[in-house]
Amino acid sequence: MSVLHAILLGIAQGLTEFLPVSSSGHLQIIPWLADWSDFEGRDDLKKAFDVALHLGTLMGLLACLRREVWALVRDGISAVTRRQAPMTDEGRLGWLLVLATIPAAAVGVGLRSVIDEADDEVWLTAVMLAAFGVLLWWSDRRTGQRDVGEFGVRDALGLGLAQACSLQPGVSRSGVIITAGRLLSFNREAAARLAMLMSVPVIAGAGVYEFIDIGGWGGIPADARAGFAWGTAASAVTGFAAVKGLLALVRTRSFGPFAVYRILVALLVLSLIAASVR
Repeated sequence: MSVLHAILLGIAQGLTEFLPVSSSGHLQIIPWLADWSDFEGRDDLKKAFDVALHLGTLMGLLACLRREVWALVRDGISAVTRRQAPMTDEGRLGWLLVLATIPAAAVGVGLRSVIDEADDEVWLTAVMLAAFGVLLWWSDRRTGQRDVGEFGVRDALGLGLAQACSLQPGVSRSGVIITAGRLLSFNREAAARLAMLMSVPVIAGAGVYEFIDIGGWGGIPADARAGFAWGTAASAVTGFAAVKGLLALVRTRSFGPFAVYRILVALLVLSLIAASVR
């Protein structure tokens, strides 16, 4: 794989993972637009590369929210090993985030073959970008004042089911969680923060699953390892910037511009398909 392609895709992944615009959709659309043929005939390696880029953004997130994530992990484990009574707010939130991961994990494993087939349908990705962009805009018009501290079991199940929908490229894991969060009356910053925190167990679990599935580091061809390394590094740096930027943005701005961007990208892709340009 071209190192330049890997870096460009890493930048795209890092910038779009936590913004509600679908990182998996961009990882599909960009090579399609540029007519790149990296990993042609090696779908397993392509999927592993996508997961590696997601792990890069996870590193960026952990670097940015390291104290918050560490408190969730520490207090969550302590609640079980030391049987704390009562459980701290961080420990409770940590286990609720694990609960919210179950629907996506079940769908991802159970429908893996169906999801893999849909990965090649660029027109479907474009439709999902537009449709869920409209839903994002509509949900963001609601007024909600709930904070992260009010996150409960019903919220975890609701956002978990929403997250399962994001396995289809174009939906956006961050976007669909923010949409569901706004519908559950969470404020913009809380919805964005929950989307970020919910990504930790999902991305980490997918990374371990794919790493084992391809046979570990030895399953990556020697001539592709540089691309994996550079792409992961690029996604980590830009992912860190995206987390910082989004949390600052939502304090004063709506998610409307992201909805407009999704619709414009969808119209571009569908127009190119209709005109037989691509």
